[in-house]
Amino acid sequence: MTEETSTGGATHAQPAPQAAEPNPRTAEPKWKQALGVLRPSHAHSAFAATALLMASTLLSGLIGLVRTKYIAWLFGSGMEADALTAAFILPDMIAYFLVGGAASITFVTILTRYRDSGREAEGNRSLSVILTTMLLVLGAAILIAEFLTPYYVHWQFKGFDAEKAALCVRLTRILLPGPLFFFAGGVFGSVLLVRKQFSVQAVTPLIYNLGTIFGGLLLVHRIGVSSLAVGTTAGAFLGPFLLNAIFARRAGTRYWPLLDWKDEGLREWVRLSLPLIAGVSLVTADSWIIAHFASATGGAVSLMNYAKRLFTAPMSVLAQAAGVASMPFFASLWTKGKCYEFAVGVADSVSRIIALSLLLSSGLIALAGPLVDLIFVGGRFSRTDGRAFAAYFVLFCLTMFLWSAQSIYARAFYAAGNTMVPMVAGTIVTLVSLPVYAGLYHEMCATGLAIASDIGITLQTITLAVLLHQRHMVSLASLDFAEMGRCLLAGSAGGGVVWVVFTVLWAWAAHVFHLPLASRWIDLGILVVGSALWLAVAAWVLERSGSALPRVARKRLGFAR
Repeated sequence: MTEETSTGGATHAQPAPQAAEPNPRTAEPKWKQALGVLRPSHAHSAFAATALLMASTLLSGLIGLVRTKYIAWLFGSGMEADALTAAFILPDMIAYFLVGGAASITFVTILTRYRDSGREAEGNRSLSVILTTMLLVLGAAILIAEFLTPYYVHWQFKGFDAEKAALCVRLTRILLPGPLFFFAGGVFGSVLLVRKQFSVQAVTPLIYNLGTIFGGLLLVHRIGVSSLAVGTTAGAFLGPFLLNAIFARRAGTRYWPLLDWKDEGLREWVRLSLPLIAGVSLVTADSWIIAHFASATGGAVSLMNYAKRLFTAPMSVLAQAAGVASMPFFASLWTKGKCYEFAVGVADSVSRIIALSLLLSSGLIALAGPLVDLIFVGGRFSRTDGRAFAAYFVLFCLTMFLWSAQSIYARAFYAAGNTMVPMVAGTIVTLVSLPVYAGLYHEMCATGLAIASDIGITLQTITLAVLLHQRHMVSLASLDFAEMGRCLLAGSAGGGVVWVVFTVLWAWAAHVFHLPLASRWIDLGILVVGSALWLAVAAWVLERSGSALPRVARKRLGFAR
């Protein structure tokens, strides 16, 4: 992968020495350079794209947490919360099984090939053909689903009583148009990704999450929990679809309704997408499976969803942002036959993601209790709900590094134009995992589902890594196991110290001196002091073990050269 650089002006030979002409870009104030990077038409380097998308994902994650907090505050873990959580699953299934859940991933590969071979006009025509075809297919599927929703809810959520099931049907019908907006937006967004323009992709998830919040604020007193579904659908239209469509048009893309079954691009898209459509990846199916079993336990559907949302927020900053940013660069390297650079780029990305995930998850696990209480307790969400939430969250965090790594490994296959192998592997892993979910739920209820999720993602990640290794695409030996080991040691040390101080010692002190164990101020104090303590211990261990991470972090932050 390459990183965008600026070239300074040269000093030409003159009779008298003269100063070099200043580079117009470097002469600009830093704030103007930063605004330039945020322009929708700006082409980003791999590092700049990753940084931008990580910042966007962090902000989106924060807004997403506000969104989840708002839902929890309004409805706790009651009937409305369970019904709303379950209502998202049918639209997700339609998106996954009809368009592979990866419109932008497959289009990036196709349009990169057209662009690199100088056939952008053909690529634009293929885009119109594919989008027209799938709008018809997806539109018809959504209309059929609107009629069949009651039967689906009865089958998928057998544990719901009649009132909860009826509410789930109504909310599902409101959310069903969402996949249409996401698919069309993904197609238009791929045009920008191929041009390495990531600014719009950084903004669209923010609009989507804000849609749910504003829908609730404006309509909750009129139509109750349905307001959140209305806001979500509006956010999907305004952000993922409309914004991508506007800037794809500005980039020169012209869509017109066109059907051509013989179009080369359509056939290529079908070839790449069919494996994604035919198979089931545990990454997506995990939430469906959890909701199916958890529907028999009141409140478990929403509580596990809240835990997954909180878990996904930091994990997305590391894995999804890096994966989306790396995809066009991996695809370009593979298309140009640079197999060695491709392998090194993927291995480096995976190593960095795993190392950072191990560090981050250790802190989150140690501070899970006060983190959940501070953010979510309030309104109809009680501290009893918070304890169950925190337990699920800790179990999910144990495999954050695996969730992060598999997202890069999967995109390595997609960038190479191979969707069949990950599809088959993911389907087999999902089928093998189903009895694990069922058995552990029977033995341990909802807690067993979180453990089953960890087992499933472990199988998924190991399988993808081994398959890439066997195909000589990305060697397992090229991973930086030493640095990952240092981060595991540092994270364990920092998390262990924080847990001992704020769980064991604090509980003892509160008992001896009759202090309150929990309050908002106490939770905030534990988070602030605990985070600082974790950072100090982890940084000390990293330095002592010879890790390069502290030095790289200081350099990136401008504290060292």
